[in-house]
Amino acid sequence: MDNLSDTLKKLKITAVDRTEDSLEGCLDCLLQALAQNNMETSENIQGSGTLQLFANLLTPQSSCTAKVANIIAEVAKNGEVFLKNFSAGDIFSFTPYLEHIVKERSPGGAVDKAFGCQPKEFMRIPCVDAGLISPLVQLLNSKDQEVLLQTGRALGNICYDSHEGRSAVDQAGGAQIVVDHLRSLCGRTDPANEKLLTVFCGMLMNYSNENDSLQAQLINMGVIPTLVKLLGIHCQNAALTEMCLVAFGNLAELESSKEQFASTNIAEELVKLFKKQIEHDKREMIFEVLAPLAENDAIKLQLVEAGLVECLLEIVEQKVNSEKEDDIAELKTASDLMVLLLLGDESMQKLFEGGKGNVFQKVLSWLPSNNHQLQLAGALAIANFARNDGNCIHMVDSGIVEKLMDLLDRHEEDGNVTVQHAALSALRNLAIPVINKAKMLSAGVTDAVLKFLKSEMPPVQFKLLGTLRMLIDAQEAAEQLGKNVKLVERLVEWCEAKDHAGVMGESNRLLSALIRHSKSKDVIKTIVQSGGIKHLVTMATSEHVIMQNEALVALALIAALELGTAEKDLESAKLVQILHRLLADERSAPEIKYNSMVLICALMGSEPLHKEVQDLAFLDVISKLRSHENKSVAQQASLTEQRLTVES
Repeated sequence: MDNLSDTLKKLKITAVDRTEDSLEGCLDCLLQALAQNNMETSENIQGSGTLQLFANLLTPQSSCTAKVANIIAEVAKNGEVFLKNFSAGDIFSFTPYLEHIVKERSPGGAVDKAFGCQPKEFMRIPCVDAGLISPLVQLLNSKDQEVLLQTGRALGNICYDSHEGRSAVDQAGGAQIVVDHLRSLCGRTDPANEKLLTVFCGMLMNYSNENDSLQAQLINMGVIPTLVKLLGIHCQNAALTEMCLVAFGNLAELESSKEQFASTNIAEELVKLFKKQIEHDKREMIFEVLAPLAENDAIKLQLVEAGLVECLLEIVEQKVNSEKEDDIAELKTASDLMVLLLLGDESMQKLFEGGKGNVFQKVLSWLPSNNHQLQLAGALAIANFARNDGNCIHMVDSGIVEKLMDLLDRHEEDGNVTVQHAALSALRNLAIPVINKAKMLSAGVTDAVLKFLKSEMPPVQFKLLGTLRMLIDAQEAAEQLGKNVKLVERLVEWCEAKDHAGVMGESNRLLSALIRHSKSKDVIKTIVQSGGIKHLVTMATSEHVIMQNEALVALALIAALELGTAEKDLESAKLVQILHRLLADERSAPEIKYNSMVLICALMGSEPLHKEVQDLAFLDVISKLRSHENKSVAQQASLTEQRLTVES
């Protein structure tokens, strides 16, 4: 340390005299000291006030400029984990990817402990406060490659996880200069240039990592097409390729980036790169880019056309029987990505190929597999293929319903919620075309689905309800289910599941559907006896017009078919007051006003409900509706007014 103190004192003198030889000797001593003990040396450099001297030494004319920038880079990086792609002099801190890998293998946030980190911005803010950013950014205009390299490292390290560093570089206009360099240098493939390109990519990533506004700034500067071009030209350079992938992973999270990515050949380049990879970690990096990109429908189609699906199927075949942790993880990632690609209408239809496509057939073979992940992915894929009537009709005719029921049967006891949910999702979608309903009912789908009434898992309950609701358009099926006391009692219970709005809403809709499609007195009696009337009345006040309407139609049928049975429940649920409110509310949709008046007329057969109607002066509200702009509402208002006048 005595030698270091002497060097720092000597540096102060030579910095004033500008004696190049003496200055270079001092800088070499500092670099050596930093290599031996970065943290302690950095503290001494800061404590001695030497940082401030560096600002004046960062001049394009000096032969020592690159070494000064190198020292700043070393000082700014201490205490962090470093991405060491090349020799010790070419290190810049780009932690996020490595940190991700380390955290996965060392749970509990062990990164800081393992690497003995100081607070994140230990030497970065002092570098900003010393006024180093502006002269460093000016050096980005240098023609000297070594100066550019060390300057890029210095700025990248200062920016890493430092708001002050990023803000200073932003204000000095550093990002635009670096983007311009990437654009102008991307075609050169000599090793020195590729090293510089890697440093510049790393600098931009440290500058913008986890900062949406700075990432948006880079996107607006047109960095994405440049990075894609870099990946294509330099795909043989592992360090630069990895840096491009990390950059893509960051930028792809931003929705505004997707359009730019879609206008490039990113899909083709990533698939080409993916095919070359044999190491799990490298493929994992590409997966991390593909997942956010594949959220965009245009890119989904591009990835399918580039042959990604064939790569994914190959991984599934290779890993399906492996018990290695990495292989299991890769199988999951590949099959999940496959399902994601099917969320796009065009990409899905391209892979379906009229139900004869190789991909579709492969996915079908996953359903009877013994691998739960493949069963899950297979069922989800079927649900995604079942997004138009043509596909659904073909699949039902091909016997897929039976395969899905077999899958449900296998998971009835073990309670694998994700597979249950996926299989029910597929059955629900397949049941949407009218022509499929009778076929699925005769195949025994309702019985297969009803086995899961005992489930306490809301996702399963939600899909179970949706599947049954899609199936009961036919009167016979609705009547059969509506007289199933266990089902109706469970529906009434779920109508009170306030913590799960989806389950609550679907339960109400299924109760209503059972009445509307069956038009059965027995079904109405079962629902009344199970306590379902109050929920239908509450449903009439839903914020969703379709649910209000379904409830009002069901209540009108109850009033027409079994008013005496339901009278007390309708009265205690305050149905008449709710109808008055719906009719008086100007925001109520025309169909709501119309069906409310139909229901009022139906309630006249009940003495206590009739009295409530009279007490609330319905005539005043209804007379105003005779001039309603909707002709049906106006006509029904006249009829209802006549009925109320006669009955009064």
